[in-house]
Amino acid sequence: MMRNVRLRGRIEAVLAVVSGMLCLLTLFWPDWIEEVFGVDPDQHSGALEWAIAVVALCATAVFSLLARAEFRRARTPVGDQ
Repeated sequence: MMRNVRLRGRIEAVLAVVSGMLCLLTLFWPDWIEEVFGVDPDQHSGALEWAIAVVALCATAVFSLLARAEFRRARTPVGDQ
């Protein structure tokens, strides 16, 4: 008998996708912060954009690994804990 994926695994998968999209958005459109919020916190140096991209990439990796572990746990038979 297989277990269903818990809500935690689904949330981790969604967060991995969202953080991955944020990373790609920041890499391909680095001025989105200035456009959306109307502020320029790093005076066009690009440091904030690189920091956001790196943090989002790390978050994507962490959430992906956590979701993968949760999905693998759900695939194991119930009696094999």
